[in-house]
Amino acid sequence: MKIPPPPENQTGLSSEQQARVDQATQIITAGGTVAFPTETVYGLGADATNPNAVQKIFQIKQRPTHHPLIVHIGAHSELDFWAQDIPEPARQLAEYCWPGPLTLILQRSRHVPDAVTGGQNTVGLRMPIHPVARALLSAIGPHKALAAPSANRFGRISPTTAAHVQQELGTEVDCILDGGPCEIGLESTIVSFQDRIPHIHRPGGVSIATIESVLGTTVMHTHDCAPSIRAPGSLPAHYAPQTPLSIFPVPQIWQQASLLAEQNQRILVLTWSDSTQPVTRNPLIEHFAMPMEPKLYGKHLYARLHQFDQAGFDCLLLETPPDHPHWLAIKDRLQRASYRSVDNPQS
Repeated sequence: MKIPPPPENQTGLSSEQQARVDQATQIITAGGTVAFPTETVYGLGADATNPNAVQKIFQIKQRPTHHPLIVHIGAHSELDFWAQDIPEPARQLAEYCWPGPLTLILQRSRHVPDAVTGGQNTVGLRMPIHPVARALLSAIGPHKALAAPSANRFGRISPTTAAHVQQELGTEVDCILDGGPCEIGLESTIVSFQDRIPHIHRPGGVSIATIESVLGTTVMHTHDCAPSIRAPGSLPAHYAPQTPLSIFPVPQIWQQASLLAEQNQRILVLTWSDSTQPVTRNPLIEHFAMPMEPKLYGKHLYARLHQFDQAGFDCLLLETPPDHPHWLAIKDRLQRASYRSVDNPQS
C-alpha cells in the first residue's frame, strides 16, 4: 500500500517540520538559541529583544561583541517597528527584494538593544524567504525577531546544511532546524544609506545591477568611500577554512601547486574554467572542477570548502574568479577567505 505524504499546513511544512518549528519557538521564547535555514546560509538565532539571549550568540560563535548582528523579521509591517527615519530608497528595496537575500542597514528604533548593534545607532534588517525561517518568525509572534549571524565560529566558513552546523557547533546550540541545503549558498547583500545615499557594504544574493535597477541610480561601494558603519561580514579576513586557501589565475595556480608539492605538501586545486591539470601529474596534487556558472558556483562554494577542509589537504588553491559583476560576491568571499595567506600561501 502506498504511504501518503505527511500532511502540510498553511506554512507549506510537513507536520514533522512544523513540530520542530514549534519546539524551536519555545526555545526562543525561553531565551535559548536555534540554528535555522535561510535561502543564503544557516543562521544562529535568538530573541532580538532579549540581550541575555543575544549574548549567547556571541559566546557560541566566539564573536567580538562590537560586531553587529542582522535582525531577521517576518513581515514588511515590522520594518517601522525596528527602524526609524527610513529613506524612501530603502522602502523601495524592501518592497521589491523582501522576502529575499537583502539586508538593509537603517537607523535603529528604541526597540533594538545595544547588544544587537554593537553599540551603533544603526541596525541591519532582513526578511528571509526560506519556508522554515518564515514559519519560525511567524510563530514567535508580532514585534519579535531573530538576531542571527551565520551558525559557525566567527570568521569560519558559513554553513549551508544542518550537518555543517552540527559539525561546527554541536550541542552548544539548543536546537538545529534542518531545512535542507541552502538555495543561494552565499550571504545576503548588505546596503546602507549613509547620508541617505545607498552604499553596498557586502555583495551577495541580490545583485548590484538589481539594486541599481530598482533605485534608478548608481550605488556606491564601500571601497569608493569611507562609511563609518560597521557591517556584518565586512572584515578583511572572514569565511575562512582551517586549511590555508590561496587564489591564483591559470597557469600560475598549477605552478604554485607544483612548488608546494615539491615540499611534500598535499594540494587541492579548484578551478572554474576549462583548465585541466598538466599532463605531468603529481600524486600530491588533486583537481576539482567547480561550476562555470556563477550562481551554481556560489551555491556550492561553502559546501565544497567544508568538504575539502576535512580531507587532510595542506593547502587549497582556487582559480581567480572572473572580473565580472555576476562573480562579485564570490570574489569578495574568496578574497576574505584567503586574506591570511595573501603574503604567504603556505601560512
